[in-house]
Amino acid sequence: MAVSEFYDAHPNYTTRIVIATRDSGGDVVQAAASALDLINNVQVQAILGPETSMQANFLIPLGEKAQIPVISFSASSPTLASIRSPYFFRATQKDSTQVNAIAAIVKAFSWRQVVPIYVDNAYGEGIVPSLVDSLDAVDARVPYRSAISASATDDQIGQELYKLMTMQTRVFVVHMAPNLGARLFAKAKEVEMMSPGYVWIVTDGITGFLNSIDSSVLESMQGVLGVKPHVPRTKEVLEFRSRWKRKFQRDHPEILDADLNSYGLWAYDATVALATAIEKAGQATNFTFLNNSSSSNADLDRIRASSSGPNLALELSRAKFAGLSGEFAMEPDGQLKGSAYEVVNVNGNGGRVVGYWTRGGGLARELANESTAGRSASRESLMRTVIWPGDAAAVPKKLRIGVPVKDGFSEFVSVTTDPETNKTSVTGYCIDIFEAVVQTLPYALPFEYVPFANATGDSAGTYNDLVYQVFLGNFDAVVGDTTVIANRSNYVDFTLPYTESGVSMVVPVRPDGSKNAWLFLKPLTWDLWMTTFLFFLFIGFVVWVLEHRISKDFRGPPSHQAGTSLWFSFSTMVFAHRENVVSNLARTVVIIWCFVVLILTQSYTASFTSLLTVQRLQPTVTDINELLRKGEFVGYQDGSFVVGLLKRIGFRDDRLVPYDNSDHCDTLFGQGRIAAAFDEIPYIKLFLAKHCSKYMMTDPSYKTDGFGFVFPKGSVLVPDISRAVLNVTEGDKMTKIEEAWFGKNSRCPESSTSVSPGGQLGLNSFWSLFLIAGVAAVSALIIFAATFVYQHRQILLQQQEGEDNSQSKPSFWRRIMRLLRTFDKKDLKCHTFRDDNRVGNNEVNLVSLNVMSPSAYSVQTEFPVDSSTAAAATPPPIDSSTELHYNDNVEAQGVEISIDLHQNFSGAGQIDDGYDNDEITRH
Repeated sequence: MAVSEFYDAHPNYTTRIVIATRDSGGDVVQAAASALDLINNVQVQAILGPETSMQANFLIPLGEKAQIPVISFSASSPTLASIRSPYFFRATQKDSTQVNAIAAIVKAFSWRQVVPIYVDNAYGEGIVPSLVDSLDAVDARVPYRSAISASATDDQIGQELYKLMTMQTRVFVVHMAPNLGARLFAKAKEVEMMSPGYVWIVTDGITGFLNSIDSSVLESMQGVLGVKPHVPRTKEVLEFRSRWKRKFQRDHPEILDADLNSYGLWAYDATVALATAIEKAGQATNFTFLNNSSSSNADLDRIRASSSGPNLALELSRAKFAGLSGEFAMEPDGQLKGSAYEVVNVNGNGGRVVGYWTRGGGLARELANESTAGRSASRESLMRTVIWPGDAAAVPKKLRIGVPVKDGFSEFVSVTTDPETNKTSVTGYCIDIFEAVVQTLPYALPFEYVPFANATGDSAGTYNDLVYQVFLGNFDAVVGDTTVIANRSNYVDFTLPYTESGVSMVVPVRPDGSKNAWLFLKPLTWDLWMTTFLFFLFIGFVVWVLEHRISKDFRGPPSHQAGTSLWFSFSTMVFAHRENVVSNLARTVVIIWCFVVLILTQSYTASFTSLLTVQRLQPTVTDINELLRKGEFVGYQDGSFVVGLLKRIGFRDDRLVPYDNSDHCDTLFGQGRIAAAFDEIPYIKLFLAKHCSKYMMTDPSYKTDGFGFVFPKGSVLVPDISRAVLNVTEGDKMTKIEEAWFGKNSRCPESSTSVSPGGQLGLNSFWSLFLIAGVAAVSALIIFAATFVYQHRQILLQQQEGEDNSQSKPSFWRRIMRLLRTFDKKDLKCHTFRDDNRVGNNEVNLVSLNVMSPSAYSVQTEFPVDSSTAAAATPPPIDSSTELHYNDNVEAQGVEISIDLHQNFSGAGQIDDGYDNDEITRH
């Protein structure tokens, strides 16, 4: 039809195409033999239509040797482009173009794993590298490649499909010839892989022949998605299809409803391009073959080069016109320029277009919107709703999620079956967390729960067995109270944990026997008691030093002074001190010390009140080594990994007792069959919430990573699920789920769920206060001592005159003792004593000083003493033979006069006052 219609449209052309046909019967060797026959015997100027990529793979070298163009309208394998022959022209879309359309569909529905199923030959293998690269660009992974031989039997196809059923992937891309594809889908329907949850995408090798596939085969392909090159529905195309149908019906009246696919249109356009190129090339050359001087009879050696071949190839590379299949133009490498693709959904007796894909616009509802189509693939970009296998309208991506079946701790996971409807319901804290996580994903993730149970409905194994099912491919994931531990991570991948971690010990409790007569000592540790007592003594001493010379309250006999100092210091504990503090330094020290005492007393009161009012429970066992030493029985949750941990610690198998639930554990404790139980902290907290007054969690705690969701190794869902876990655990949703399953008051109200070191107040909590008080007190002492020594420095610098009138200094210790005696005196300059010395007109009674000579001569001198000048009063002159006496009733009158006799004694005689000669000052 192409040759006839072309020359009818161009009657003035001087060249004509004569077609010499050969039928290879689909055999590669026969195709090569036919090509040799056509080249050597018929001397053809071009070869049109090697049907398959494998035939073209053989014919391209022959065409290059003969220098004649080889034009194929159906060999689509990308590997043919690697031959790089200037005489090979592909008048069809290569398969590597359609993989981008397939990848766009995968991205639109957020599928993360895809398995290609292809025929095991050059045609099938050629698309795989391009397909893998395109899927990788949209974050989709290819975990497995299924290659099926072109000569595979139905049983072999079934075996391969059964293998695919055991994998978690439910999205398949099929690339093979229509006859093999028909057998594949028939077998897939037989093994129930054309049911909801599966996705099948076919390349244009099958999609292009949907209209010519038998209706029984189409029945097994319902819900399949396919891609095929878009052919514009122009007037010329519609008219040509009508003409073709009429001619086909005349030639094959037994075949009804035949339709022409895009390969036929490419064949028509390729023939037109060849006829045009021959006309142009024929004007410059003669279509002849160069002589071959070889005398060999071998067919390959007899191939001669065409003299017109180079010019014909050049004209074909320049061919450009509007053909039936669209714009016909060759790339520099001899490949046809790419076009748009249609996304077809097999439904009913054929395929219906649900969308389009273009290189620049991605998926689009209408091809007319190519320039404005969104470049981000989304399911809303498709024109119509897709009908999936099994007549399902929902996007098939159901993950088979295994859940544990257990008797106890149903708050975490509970699997129940309705006896009437036989419907299984899965609920629990872990289930709600997972569903909340899935809701936060940026794409839909359909799934179904599959209980890990045997025929009787009981658990089919331990948690390790359940996790291993994911490694075997029987489950796509595991959701439940599954702990993240090292040996499991060797086989599967875990998401981030969503619960707190750790394994700890639970033991019975007994009432605290510390409530006795000495309970009042328990609020403070012994070091804090001792530090406080020593500071009371120290502060009392500091205040006595600072107040002794200026305050009457801190004077008197030594025993009185010691008692007063201690009384003052300890009375600050209840703020009952009444002694008058005169010195500013002492006031500063007392203020700081009162602040420290206030904090200490308040803390003591709070702690002591807690001891008296709150019930304190003590664990019966606090050391795991004690359990090992005594050979005690310990419990663990049946099916948990904790049993392995206990064995590694050192417990013998005959000392380990499993329990099913919290009530069973309580029964074991009540019967005395176990002394302690080991479990994960989430279970322990739930157990203690039910038995607050009977048990307690104690150390040690063994580190684990909490509960996590299980996925196969390398699953692309793990990063997304982990990020979603963080979003849930950091929000209010987590709190609501915990309250829904564990209640708002899930902790023990009566006592702590763990044992503290005793709850006493220690020195480490108050050392800074003692430091401040100590520094203040020491600083005050230093300031007082420096001031006192400076004021009485003449005592340290004083000299004593000896009998030989030589000047000598007193010994160091004598001067220190003299300084201490001075310290022991009242500081009459202090305002406290000046006020007391004032009587009437600031004068006191006369003080009589009797000065008598050794000859019993008595002189009585009276002189007035003013309180402001008493210390400087000067007695009458005396000589060395004078004996000085003074009245003892002076102090009784409330006046104290200090007279330095040494300063007024100018003679050389001895002063005898009844004391040591150096003690020359008296009161």
